Amino acid sequence: MPNSYFQFKQFRVEQGACAMKVSTDACVLGAVAAVTDVSRILDIGSGTGLLALMAAQRNPRACIEAVELDAAAAAQAAENFRLSPWSARLVLHAQPLAAFAATRPAPFDCIICNPPFFRNSLRSPHAGRTTARHTAPESLTFTELARFAADFLTPAGQLTVLLPPPEMLYFEREAAAAGLYPTTRLVVHHRPGSKALRHITGFGRQPGVVREQLLFLHEGNEAAYSDPFRELLGPFYLAL
Repeated sequence: MPNSYFQFKQFRVEQGACAMKVSTDACVLGAVAAVTDVSRILDIGSGTGLLALMAAQRNPRACIEAVELDAAAAAQAAENFRLSPWSARLVLHAQPLAAFAATRPAPFDCIICNPPFFRNSLRSPHAGRTTARHTAPESLTFTELARFAADFLTPAGQLTVLLPPPEMLYFEREAAAAGLYPTTRLVVHHRPGSKALRHITGFGRQPGVVREQLLFLHEGNEAAYSDPFRELLGPFYLAL
């Protein structure tokens, strides 16, 4: 029977109550998001709390808040925060994003999100998994995410989002309508020659040239992780 948790070098993520478990692409997002040298970070749709915990490890001074609407996931994330070395700097808000916005929080320097992204595919019979994976009015929509970030980012702040390439194109249109534009893009592939798996895109308030990089999780046909992946996740993965 698989573990109900994922053990990292400096923290553990219990995930038995969460529909969406720790994934490789989410870990890459947590490792590359622009969370260093900032004071206030927000993780939207926190799930297990993974991204907030990775941000806390990478930035020893930031105050980090997280929003999660699913009650079971929010309770598990809050417990993961409590048991981490950074519990004093982590706050979980168990509510929808709209309710959190209504509290008028202070602006954030960095917002990170691994949002629901399946817009047209068959939905899971598991309600929690559907909420976590499918954008819908009852979950987190691209429009809501883009507008919230436009309202609650500092002038120089950045929103960093993980999505499959087709969904990222759709999100970029929603972000532009809200006044946010791509500044960086990490294109994630399984290995050289494979199609793009995910885009991790940073958005800011000023349009300009997008700085694009590629990341291959594996080298060639080898099962071993690539050197760039090992360098990124080395501070987190036990096996690296």
